[in-house]
Amino acid sequence: MPDDRAAPLHDATRAWFASQGFTPFPFQEAVWAAHAAGESGLIHAPTGMGKTYAALMGALAEGPNGGADEPPPLTLLWITPLRALAGDTTLAITRAAGALRPFWTVGLRTGDTPPALRARQDRRMPTALVTTPESLTLFLSRADWRERFAHVTTVVVDEWHELMASKRGVQVELALARLRGVVPAARTWGLSATLANLDDALACLVGPANVSRARIIQGLEAKRIVIETAHPPTIERFPWAGHIGTRLLPEVIKAIERAKTTLVFTNVRSSAEIWYQALIDARPDWAGTIALHHGSLERDVREWVEDAIRDRKLRAVVCTSSLDLGVDFAPVDQVLQIGSPKGVARLLQRAGRSGHRPGEVSKITVLPTHALELVEAAAAREAAAERKIEPRVPIERSLDVLVQHLVTCALGGGFVPSELLAEVRGTHAYRALDDFQWQWALDFVVHGGASLNAYPEYRRVVIGDDGIARVPDRRIAQRHRQSIGTIVADASIHVQMRNGKRLGTVEESFIAHLRPGDCFVFAGKVLEFVRVREMTAWVKPAPRKSAIITRWMGAKMALSTLLAERTRKLVGEAAEGRFASPELDLVRPLLELQQRWSGLPRMHEWLVERITLRDGHYLFFYPMEGRLAHLGLATLFAYRLAQIRPRTFTITINDYGFGLLSPLPVDLTLGDIGRLLAEEHVERDILAGLNAAELGRRQFREIARVAGLVFQGFPGQGHSNRQLQASSGLLYDVFAEYDPQNLLLAQAVREVMERHLEAPRLAAALTRLRRSPALLRTAQRPTPFAFPLMVEIFRESMSNEALETRVTRMVAELEAAAAREGAAPPPALVVPANAGIQR
Repeated sequence: MPDDRAAPLHDATRAWFASQGFTPFPFQEAVWAAHAAGESGLIHAPTGMGKTYAALMGALAEGPNGGADEPPPLTLLWITPLRALAGDTTLAITRAAGALRPFWTVGLRTGDTPPALRARQDRRMPTALVTTPESLTLFLSRADWRERFAHVTTVVVDEWHELMASKRGVQVELALARLRGVVPAARTWGLSATLANLDDALACLVGPANVSRARIIQGLEAKRIVIETAHPPTIERFPWAGHIGTRLLPEVIKAIERAKTTLVFTNVRSSAEIWYQALIDARPDWAGTIALHHGSLERDVREWVEDAIRDRKLRAVVCTSSLDLGVDFAPVDQVLQIGSPKGVARLLQRAGRSGHRPGEVSKITVLPTHALELVEAAAAREAAAERKIEPRVPIERSLDVLVQHLVTCALGGGFVPSELLAEVRGTHAYRALDDFQWQWALDFVVHGGASLNAYPEYRRVVIGDDGIARVPDRRIAQRHRQSIGTIVADASIHVQMRNGKRLGTVEESFIAHLRPGDCFVFAGKVLEFVRVREMTAWVKPAPRKSAIITRWMGAKMALSTLLAERTRKLVGEAAEGRFASPELDLVRPLLELQQRWSGLPRMHEWLVERITLRDGHYLFFYPMEGRLAHLGLATLFAYRLAQIRPRTFTITINDYGFGLLSPLPVDLTLGDIGRLLAEEHVERDILAGLNAAELGRRQFREIARVAGLVFQGFPGQGHSNRQLQASSGLLYDVFAEYDPQNLLLAQAVREVMERHLEAPRLAAALTRLRRSPALLRTAQRPTPFAFPLMVEIFRESMSNEALETRVTRMVAELEAAAAREGAAPPPALVVPANAGIQR
């Protein structure tokens, strides 16, 4: 039923909007009306268009007034994926509630909340609570959580498009299902931008059974976004990853000078460190007015940077995805993207960091790090203009998350198994959970499974005579609460100055390769490594001399499916002589040389090259499906070629294709290509070629931690990465030998296929390739497409200096050959679609 208080308060809401210089948008009014009618839903609008206030004002209108001596109980629960975003959201709620519900209290609860404030919140919850998925789940592990959340009327999940395709999203789905069991009338609203599959997002948010009573409200789609591409000073016809590098530094400096506040995005943390150092070296007078921001820096450093952006104290910030979702309501004038964004949604999300107010223009400039990224930039702009963005695929039936949830529920007052099963199946993630999987998970937390039942620490849950499952052991309860969450990373080591100041964290594997006296760049400083003691790397300032860049193990971003398709389209147009964008015109010499020396595939074709050089026999394949799918294809092709004729291959991949290098001749025939694409036993052959046991073992480390089988230690007593790997490896071996039907082992294999090889995309790529003619060409020398793949092979065995020398020599030789030759390309062998495929 609509709340009679809502209408007059919405008049007050409009007056407050007017006092801030705003007028409510129609989509905001629609959300308020839906909220007043008791509905839930998903708000989908571009970044900076007012989604926060759309969700917030409905909750304020419907919530209780309270009084100065008796603030209302917890009424509004706001879930956010980022701590940085949590702070901004808390300020926004405080500002609006102060004007419209002055007796409301507003609180923030994350892993960084000080103990004293936690204690106050434990005594009395605030009226509005902003929290993270992990902190919410911690609340649900308390015996009194039902009383604490009994008066909640509204739950808002911010940045739902980021959460829903991860295990954190599954964790939120389970938490929302718990809350619906206590406050079924509470509204649930999700906030999302840059998302294609809205129906899936709504089902994950409210549960499949509640979709008919929820709605999707589209915000304004007319927010103007300007996407530009910086032009490199020269376009080499033989590009290789990163070779342009910081050559665009003068253009970046000019762009920063033209704006008041600029965010410079890189795709990885090591690149952020490189660009920050380059800017400081080029403009030392900017020291103190430019900053660095990524997830490995200390929290107080990141918070200082975020506050300085809001207060316009910084000219520029070099950052990573750590600011993709943060810095809401901040005055950023422009965004620079170093390298391809690899996805249209990511490009729009980052563009939205600028002009982050209704009616303002968002501006982003892409700076390519190699020539072929110009094609990606053009493809991304074209897709963005057509409002085409990538879907986010929800994760389903993650049994490690379910196992963790069972222990959480057992701690949170206990559960009746049949009732909890119905609740879990009410989520999108577990709607297809069968009885066998449920019983297995329940037996696993009660008995430890078939191989761990002799160890008390794995018998975590006991079902009492009353039929309620509980955790009776206090130490097991402590360990579980300490391990709640699904964010898993390699063990990190604190980096600390000799004066005691902490700078952040780096991965243990990086520090393990340093010797005392080695210098490295971290947190925007050149540091000299002194020693490691008790999971802390002690360092001191180093003179500005040669230093290595800190490396993290995070994977390179892969070209999205949508962007790959658009890139193939533009390459296909170039094959027909059409260069319709400024970017394509810039890379025209490269593409025309590729056409002359080998070929360019049209939209419904794909290219295969054979090249023999002094170092071996190369096969290059160009499906243009992204690096993860190419890893699967390369593994499959290498394994199947070795079955035809025994040999070993070196594999190289990038977003455009992959290469196989053999010391022995490879006489690839038309029939061989058909057999490489055969439909039978694809997953089996890929896993055989990948050494699936070792990959499964690595993936199992994450699963073991999420499922609570490996304990990372209490605060200040963390285990080293080597200890954690040994523990999870031992468990993997035990399960493999004594419990081979353990479902967590099967999940590890499935996650290897889905996460590391993008199995659905790989299957779609194989289907497309079977239907598409292949152009089989024999080239006399490395082509522009082949050259960057060859460089990746050299990179594995050469120092940076040796690599630069060899690449420079090869480029000079190839450019000389290109200048000498103007002949037409050799005739192509066309492999018909479906040729030689066994059915």
